[in-house]
Amino acid sequence: MTTRPPLAEKLDLRPHPEGGWYRETFRSAVTFRPEGYAGPRAAATGIYFLLQPGESSAWHVVASDELWFLHSGSLELRYGGSGDAPAAGGEVVVLTADSPQALVPAGVWQSAYPAGSEPALVSCVVSPGFDFADFRLA
Repeated sequence: MTTRPPLAEKLDLRPHPEGGWYRETFRSAVTFRPEGYAGPRAAATGIYFLLQPGESSAWHVVASDELWFLHSGSLELRYGGSGDAPAAGGEVVVLTADSPQALVPAGVWQSAYPAGSEPALVSCVVSPGFDFADFRLA
Protein backbone atom coordinates (compact mmCIF):
# COMPACT_ATOMS: atom_id res chain seq x y z
CA MET A 1 0.00 0.00 0.00
CA THR A 2 1.47 3.35 -1.03
CA THR A 3 -1.17 5.75 0.34
CA ARG A 4 -1.08 6.11 4.10
CA PRO A 5 -4.33 5.04 5.73
CA PRO A 6 -5.97 7.65 8.02
CA LEU A 7 -4.64 6.18 11.29
CA ALA A 8 -1.11 5.94 9.85
CA GLU A 9 -1.44 9.58 8.79
CA LYS A 10 -2.69 10.62 12.24
CA LEU A 11 0.16 8.80 14.03
CA ASP A 12 2.78 9.77 11.40
CA LEU A 13 3.54 6.14 10.55
CA ARG A 14 5.74 5.14 7.62
CA PRO A 15 5.93 1.88 5.62
CA HIS A 16 7.85 -0.88 7.41
CA PRO A 17 10.18 -3.17 5.41
CA GLU A 18 8.28 -6.22 6.72
CA GLY A 19 4.89 -4.73 5.72
CA GLY A 20 2.47 -2.52 7.59
CA TRP A 21 3.17 0.91 9.05
CA TYR A 22 5.38 2.02 11.96
CA ARG A 23 7.07 4.82 13.87
CA GLU A 24 9.61 4.57 16.64
CA THR A 25 8.15 6.17 19.77
CA PHE A 26 10.85 5.40 22.33
CA ARG A 27 14.58 4.71 22.44
CA SER A 28 16.18 4.40 25.86
CA ALA A 29 19.04 6.77 26.57
CA VAL A 30 20.68 3.89 28.47
CA THR A 31 22.93 1.87 26.18
CA PHE A 32 25.09 -1.19 26.70
CA ARG A 33 26.90 -3.80 24.61
CA PRO A 34 25.03 -7.09 24.95
CA GLU A 35 26.93 -10.31 24.29
CA GLY A 36 26.36 -11.60 20.76
CA TYR A 37 25.42 -8.20 19.27
CA ALA A 38 27.59 -6.30 16.77
CA GLY A 39 27.72 -3.15 18.88
CA PRO A 40 26.04 -1.12 21.60
CA ARG A 41 22.25 -1.21 21.84
CA ALA A 42 19.68 0.89 23.66
CA ALA A 43 18.31 -0.88 26.72
CA ALA A 44 14.88 -0.88 25.03
CA THR A 45 12.97 0.63 22.10
CA GLY A 46 9.28 1.01 21.30
CA ILE A 47 7.23 1.47 18.15
CA TYR A 48 3.65 1.84 17.00
CA PHE A 49 2.86 -0.79 14.35
CA LEU A 50 -0.30 -0.81 12.24
CA LEU A 51 -1.67 -3.47 9.92
CA GLN A 52 -4.68 -2.74 7.75
CA PRO A 53 -7.09 -5.55 6.77
CA GLY A 54 -5.43 -7.47 3.94
CA GLU A 55 -1.91 -6.49 5.06
CA SER A 56 0.53 -8.72 6.92
CA SER A 57 4.02 -8.61 8.27
CA ALA A 58 6.42 -10.88 6.40
CA TRP A 59 8.19 -13.65 8.26
CA HIS A 60 11.09 -12.06 10.12
CA VAL A 61 13.32 -12.65 13.10
CA VAL A 62 14.74 -10.18 15.63
CA ALA A 63 17.79 -10.84 17.83
CA SER A 64 16.02 -9.48 20.94
CA ASP A 65 12.87 -10.23 22.93
CA GLU A 66 9.82 -8.39 21.58
CA LEU A 67 6.67 -7.63 23.57
CA TRP A 68 3.50 -6.86 21.61
CA PHE A 69 0.71 -4.72 23.17
CA LEU A 70 -2.66 -4.40 21.42
CA HIS A 71 -4.34 -0.98 21.27
CA SER A 72 -7.19 -1.58 18.81
CA GLY A 73 -8.54 -4.24 16.50
CA SER A 74 -7.26 -7.79 16.93
CA LEU A 75 -4.06 -9.39 15.70
CA GLU A 76 -2.92 -12.92 14.89
CA LEU A 77 0.74 -13.42 15.78
CA ARG A 78 2.35 -16.52 14.25
CA TYR A 79 5.53 -18.12 15.56
CA GLY A 80 7.82 -20.04 13.18
CA GLY A 81 10.45 -21.54 15.48
CA SER A 82 14.10 -20.61 15.80
CA GLY A 83 15.65 -22.44 12.83
CA ASP A 84 17.33 -21.01 9.77
CA ALA A 85 13.92 -20.36 8.20
CA PRO A 86 10.36 -20.14 9.56
CA ALA A 87 8.75 -23.52 10.19
CA ALA A 88 5.13 -24.23 9.29
CA GLY A 89 2.62 -25.20 11.95
CA GLY A 90 4.01 -23.15 14.81
CA GLU A 91 2.12 -21.55 17.67
CA VAL A 92 -0.49 -18.89 16.90
CA VAL A 93 -1.49 -16.26 19.48
CA VAL A 94 -4.42 -13.92 18.90
CA LEU A 95 -4.23 -10.56 20.61
CA THR A 96 -7.67 -9.26 21.63
CA ALA A 97 -9.06 -6.89 24.26
CA ASP A 98 -9.22 -9.92 26.61
CA SER A 99 -5.64 -11.00 25.85
CA PRO A 100 -3.77 -7.87 24.71
CA GLN A 101 -0.12 -8.85 25.20
CA ALA A 102 2.30 -11.44 23.80
CA LEU A 103 6.03 -12.10 23.85
CA VAL A 104 8.09 -13.21 20.87
CA PRO A 105 11.35 -14.51 22.33
CA ALA A 106 14.65 -13.46 20.80
CA GLY A 107 15.55 -15.42 17.67
CA VAL A 108 12.03 -16.75 16.99
CA TRP A 109 10.51 -16.23 13.54
CA GLN A 110 7.30 -14.21 13.57
CA SER A 111 4.62 -12.83 11.28
CA ALA A 112 1.41 -10.95 12.04
CA TYR A 113 -2.02 -10.48 10.46
CA PRO A 114 -5.13 -8.51 11.43
CA ALA A 115 -7.49 -11.09 12.98
CA GLY A 116 -10.64 -9.27 11.95
CA SER A 117 -11.99 -6.68 9.55
CA GLU A 118 -10.59 -3.71 11.49
CA PRO A 119 -7.05 -2.30 11.42
CA ALA A 120 -4.82 -3.73 14.16
CA LEU A 121 -2.74 -1.17 16.10
CA VAL A 122 -0.07 -2.43 18.48
CA SER A 123 3.00 -1.19 20.26
CA CYS A 124 6.12 -3.35 20.23
CA VAL A 125 8.83 -3.01 22.87
CA VAL A 126 12.18 -4.63 22.07
CA SER A 127 14.96 -5.30 24.58
CA PRO A 128 17.88 -5.03 24.00
CA GLY A 129 16.69 -2.22 21.75
CA PHE A 130 15.87 -2.76 18.11
CA ASP A 131 18.50 -2.18 15.43
CA PHE A 132 17.98 -3.12 11.78
CA ALA A 133 21.35 -4.93 11.99
CA ASP A 134 19.56 -7.46 14.24
CA PHE A 135 16.55 -7.91 11.89
CA ARG A 136 16.24 -10.52 9.14
CA LEU A 137 13.43 -11.16 6.65
CA ALA A 138 12.72 -14.70 5.42
